[in-house]
Amino acid sequence: MMLHSAGHRRGVVAAPHAATVEDGRAILAEGGNAIEAMLAMAASIAVVYPHMNHLGGDGFWLIRGPSGRVRALMGAGPAGAKATQRFYRDAGCDEIPARGPLAALTVPGAVGALLTAHEAAKGQGGKLPLELLLAPAIKRGRDGYTVTRSQARLTAEKLPEMEKAVGFKKTFLLDGQVPDVGARLKQTEFAATLEQLANAGLDDFYCGDVGREIAADLDRIGSPVTRLDLEKYRAVVTEPLSVMTQMGTLYNSPPPTQGLASLMILALFDRLRVAQADGFEHIHGLVEVTKRAFNVRDRVVTDPDKISGDLDRYLSPAFIDAETAKIDPRKAARWPAPYGEGDTVWMGAADANGLVVSYIQSLYWEFGSGCVLPATGILMQNRGASFSLDPKSLNALEPGRRPFHTLNPALASLKDGRVIAYGAMGGDGQPQSQAAIFTRYVNYRQALDRALDAPRWLLGRTWGSTHTNLRMESRFDGNLVDRLLSAGHDVALLDDAYSDTMGHTGAVVLHPDGTSEGGHDPRADGGADGV
Repeated sequence: MMLHSAGHRRGVVAAPHAATVEDGRAILAEGGNAIEAMLAMAASIAVVYPHMNHLGGDGFWLIRGPSGRVRALMGAGPAGAKATQRFYRDAGCDEIPARGPLAALTVPGAVGALLTAHEAAKGQGGKLPLELLLAPAIKRGRDGYTVTRSQARLTAEKLPEMEKAVGFKKTFLLDGQVPDVGARLKQTEFAATLEQLANAGLDDFYCGDVGREIAADLDRIGSPVTRLDLEKYRAVVTEPLSVMTQMGTLYNSPPPTQGLASLMILALFDRLRVAQADGFEHIHGLVEVTKRAFNVRDRVVTDPDKISGDLDRYLSPAFIDAETAKIDPRKAARWPAPYGEGDTVWMGAADANGLVVSYIQSLYWEFGSGCVLPATGILMQNRGASFSLDPKSLNALEPGRRPFHTLNPALASLKDGRVIAYGAMGGDGQPQSQAAIFTRYVNYRQALDRALDAPRWLLGRTWGSTHTNLRMESRFDGNLVDRLLSAGHDVALLDDAYSDTMGHTGAVVLHPDGTSEGGHDPRADGGADGV
């Protein structure tokens, strides 16, 4: 599987697993559009990369149509009707558990967004039947898929946390043992669920036979999500957040995601006028603007129904200018250490008709709640663990409320005519990795494969880490690291040249001549390919 693939006339896809790239490319070759390719990939990646995502999680789309209009499809599931502060206090919890049935407290929103995306695909001339789009995932679930290095490692690491997670050991262990890299696992019940959805339609996940089985299993294991919660759920189609920079118009997803922070980082950095890539000014500048953006994010981003006022003010030239003025070009600001972690997949697709898709799908932590529902094989997320049991908190738990999301797909329409969809996984690392890729590829005109390969850094937490310092891969130049230390950055140099701590990034680019290219992170197990 090629990590970078260019010069495609009909379209391109990028994903963190080679099998999913293959499945998306097959849909393009079949005459499908970029949205249809992504629908196939969303199902496929849930089978072959289940530690990172599943259809028991949430998903967010940015879709740019041939007219240039960008829409956001928001598949964020709300807390269940029984998920009250009292429910958790009565269960003896001081905070929401991260694993097990009480961690599975939000409606899975990803399939709702897939349903909306399927309608959008038809609106753009898509004619492929749902059975064809889901067929690759069904086959991989039934016949078996190959365990990756990261799945094997994370299964071993997280197994002690999964004692209360119904179905985890049955689904993700082999003969009671952690599977080796290269072992074959099946998701038989999940494959049968996908087959039912292919025949009955995606809304069956919420209102039909699949929904009934999901609700019955959730009730049986003690989750606070009810049948009515599933039946009432609808994904939201809305306008994305956007900001103008020297490079073009940048788009990202609105709350409850941290898309605001991702756009602020690039808008602030745009004002710094840094001339060269990968020197002190570049890395220091991005770290410092990240601090400013995260301060705003942690103050204002929550369920959009709870936000009063216009978030566009934080992307206005006046606000961005004022924030930029607070950045010292030579000295690190104090860091208050925000919190975030996550397991996620970003995938992209573009076609020659001008459709460009940026998609992100997640369970929150690795393997989410760990609970695999017996009847359907659906792995439930633990996104609701980000709620607080403090009623005064910005993200306080209450039934029907949508949790804060680190997920945020990105897309940009550049002034030179290119359109780029890009994204990353990894909690607080997502906006930072997006900024690293975007600035290297767009601002400093590095080749896409080089921009994805280059060493990265992470300020804050991800992947369950307790570290809040500035961690850097070992490939960074020693003189640069010394300068950052001298400027007051709390730097920790990692042993790894390519570290999973940095998350996985990817991008697809539609060029003005209609050709496309794509690339995915060498730290993952995927790549890019096209037709």
